[in-house]
Amino acid sequence: MDHSITHRGVRGNPDGRFERHNRQAVDDGWDLGQPDDLPPLRTSVQVDASRSIITRNDSPDVPFDRSINPYRGCEHGCAYCFARPGHSYLGLSAGLDFETKLFAKPDAAKLLEKELRKPTYRPAPIAFGTNTDPYQPIEDKWRVMRQCLEVLRDFNHPLTIVTKGHLITRDLDILAAMAERRLVHVGISVTTLDRDLCRKLEPRASVPAARLSAMRRLVAAGVPVTAMVAPVIPMITDPELERILEAVADAGASGAVYILLRLPHEVKDLFADWLDQHFPDRAGHVLSLLRQQRDGRLNDPRFGDRMRGEGPFAQMLSQRFRLACRRLGLNQDRGGDLDVGQFRPPPKAGDQLSLL
Repeated sequence: MDHSITHRGVRGNPDGRFERHNRQAVDDGWDLGQPDDLPPLRTSVQVDASRSIITRNDSPDVPFDRSINPYRGCEHGCAYCFARPGHSYLGLSAGLDFETKLFAKPDAAKLLEKELRKPTYRPAPIAFGTNTDPYQPIEDKWRVMRQCLEVLRDFNHPLTIVTKGHLITRDLDILAAMAERRLVHVGISVTTLDRDLCRKLEPRASVPAARLSAMRRLVAAGVPVTAMVAPVIPMITDPELERILEAVADAGASGAVYILLRLPHEVKDLFADWLDQHFPDRAGHVLSLLRQQRDGRLNDPRFGDRMRGEGPFAQMLSQRFRLACRRLGLNQDRGGDLDVGQFRPPPKAGDQLSLL
């Protein structure tokens, strides 16, 4: 691999599907097979000047109708990330651009407060981490997620979070207080317990042990946690399914969910290249198994089927997951729904306080 892209999730940067022209690097033979003398590929962050912050959806197979993404792109660099094609709308690549050319939304908290104060606003849990990770490394500096949490805490507004980042433990002071009022639920993604595989698959995400540690700390602070075993990759991570569920149960998770690998748009070629790079001996078998569960394709966008797949492998995976959860006591008590009834916009500076 070119030294300039070491520790990145993918090694290519193909043009987005909306571009009029496609570029392709060709070896002219002059470097005699030696890597190009390029500087290390570094992360850059630009300001996203969004005018609104809450994204709405009416998808029937997801448990939320609104979400917030503090960042575009994700430095975690997960090779399989289904959010990669979103960078194509920005004129960028779903490959290396997605994990190195990031966009932060520093006005997110102000925009959120503005939307929550609208007389027409009706509360329902807001989901974070549904597209890119709110606790990716740049959050340590930009603190966009922390600022959004502070707004939601002040409004008594419920939320859910999905993350791979141990950085979530930084915000335990807010999360624990909100959990006492049934205003927050956290999902920690654990794809593999193999540290070496994790570094290849999710090169800048927290290592598996750190995610389990974050889970323990959250649970100890009273924050309900669900383990996200996602994605399950045939022949790569699926042999670990039961061991992962045992580990998250031991860490205190009350529930677990799983998602079969999805490869939409540009992701299918990027992931196929990742397989050729790291698992050439089984790349064809992995893709064949995915096609068998996706009606001959590598992605099935149909609601209800896109998360689980169909066919013998998908059925076996579902049965393994269900039996393991039953044995480990997972998914027996999710702790009830989040409470939307406490939502109250706090008074602004200069507002007259109510006498009641």
